[in-house]
Amino acid sequence: MKTLSWRPVVVLITLLVALVLVLPTVQMLSEKKVQPTIWPYKKVNLGLDLQGGMQLVLQVDLDKAVEGTVDRSFDDLRSFLRQNHIRPKELSRIAPTIFAVSLADADKFDQSKGLMAEEFRDFTLTEKDLNGERAVYFALKPGEAENIKRLAFEKAIMKVRNRVDEYGAREPDIRPQGDDRIVVQLPGIIDADRARKEIGRTGHLEFKLVDDEADPREAIKGNLPAGDEIRYYRKDDPEMAGRPIVLKKETLLTGDYLSEARVEFDRSTGRPYVGIKFNTKGSRIFAQITGDNINKRLAIVLDGEVYSAPVIRSKIEGAGIIEGNFNDQSAKALALVLREAFPTPVKILYEKQVGPSLGEDSIRRGLFSMLVGTLLVVVGMVIYYKWAGMIANIALVADLILLVAAMAAFNATLTLPGIAGIILTLGMAVDGNVLIYERIREELRSGKTARAALDAGFERATLTILDANVTTLIAALVLFQFGSGTVKGFAVTLSIGVVVSVFTVLVLCRAIFDYFLSSRQVKRLSV
Repeated sequence: MKTLSWRPVVVLITLLVALVLVLPTVQMLSEKKVQPTIWPYKKVNLGLDLQGGMQLVLQVDLDKAVEGTVDRSFDDLRSFLRQNHIRPKELSRIAPTIFAVSLADADKFDQSKGLMAEEFRDFTLTEKDLNGERAVYFALKPGEAENIKRLAFEKAIMKVRNRVDEYGAREPDIRPQGDDRIVVQLPGIIDADRARKEIGRTGHLEFKLVDDEADPREAIKGNLPAGDEIRYYRKDDPEMAGRPIVLKKETLLTGDYLSEARVEFDRSTGRPYVGIKFNTKGSRIFAQITGDNINKRLAIVLDGEVYSAPVIRSKIEGAGIIEGNFNDQSAKALALVLREAFPTPVKILYEKQVGPSLGEDSIRRGLFSMLVGTLLVVVGMVIYYKWAGMIANIALVADLILLVAAMAAFNATLTLPGIAGIILTLGMAVDGNVLIYERIREELRSGKTARAALDAGFERATLTILDANVTTLIAALVLFQFGSGTVKGFAVTLSIGVVVSVFTVLVLCRAIFDYFLSSRQVKRLSV
């Protein structure tokens, strides 16, 4: 009795929990698409190929992340030399990851080199000539470069996720692809242009001085003063859109030092603007910039477009504002991009849109194929194994319920390949029953009683079933780990299906057989 007592309890509890988890998915797939109110609210997310939507493939420029880190270290070297009263004779960028400095005080060279080596531990320092002078060369360590790339990629994924969450997309799927690509899937009906603009923008913020003495018309013709560049106001500015402006090439401050960006409103006009705050180091730099350039114009450049170029009236410490004829939506979009600016340039490599009608057709075809496949298996089992075949079919229905419940519990996304995985799983689910039933037949033919044949059949087939399913599970996990998006969808349903089918064959079916043999006093097995 001890052997029989635990199985029905486990089966009933498992099926009850599964039904609670499956109900929200059934309600959402119904014609009325009722929003479930039961607790806990879990449902299977439909992938891009089933409900339509948009897919973006972003590429992160990891080499720029390394260059950006070296650029900041190069700027830090200037400050370090000034703070330690070391007089440089020449500072020079040699390569993207190498820079050098020659010193005016030759007698303090070794001492200064030691101080710099202690401060810049991510670089290998070597002594060479720079234009005939004794100099220290800084080369970024290879291991550190790889670490910068890894961290930049992880941060880019986090920033994409934050942007998508603030954008408001439902059930997004965001995952890395390879070493430098991010796949973003936004199921459902969305504003593709807005999604592309807000998610794909780099958010590279720069502060540059305006050269008011240069003529933009001459600059357009190519007559640019040395050290200047021509930029244009943002395209969606209602007053200044597309107008040229001449700026100094030198970037005085970047968004790397930004700590906060939020939408605020002018008390007198009610018009929105974006308030920004810097971290401690950024505040110090910004205060120095504004203090040294009073009555000059400071351009605020985002992703190469000029948003505004206000006149500096006084020294500003810690905070600033970005004005630019915004409405509520454009101001919120700008604040979002600045808050979640990518640490390195990101570009959209590939874009695909799937219409909802195509998704609905995919669902219908997938469900129809699942229904036909299940029906054929059900009929075949009843014809070949009679009453025992009906028990296998009950387990098959339980398989489907438990599989959907598990996907809902893990917040998995169902794709068209995932439906193929479900169909394969349902076909494979009866394999365990076939092994057990054939063993039972052998035992019955040898003259054993129904109870002895049942016990022997399950006992001898269990290891074979476990071996077969473990190898399938390993293959599915490998597919999930190394496969692309569509392969992963197939692997998810296959993995869950394998675990569920083992449970239904070895626990559920055994509990049903035990019930009929013990409680109903059945003496003969119809197998």
